[in-house]
Amino acid sequence: MSSSDDMASAALQSALRTLDTEASGVTALAAALQGGLGAAFSRAIDLMLNAKGRVIITGLGKSGHIGRKIAATFASTRT
Repeated sequence: MSSSDDMASAALQSALRTLDTEASGVTALAAALQGGLGAAFSRAIDLMLNAKGRVIITGLGKSGHIGRKIAATFASTRT
């Protein structure tokens, strides 16, 4: 097997590990929403939907980047 084949195989294995990790995370989140987190999530959504005025989204680093994306989505959909 050539080094190119080795690199491709390593990349494939890395991608499969990443997908497995992400799938586990989604499964855990679904279980949490079906359990105790579901009620708190519903309350948070209800608070945002019924908020008067503005909703402020904050964060630093990666969470700040995600917050900016959420804010942009809310602004573009006039939410």
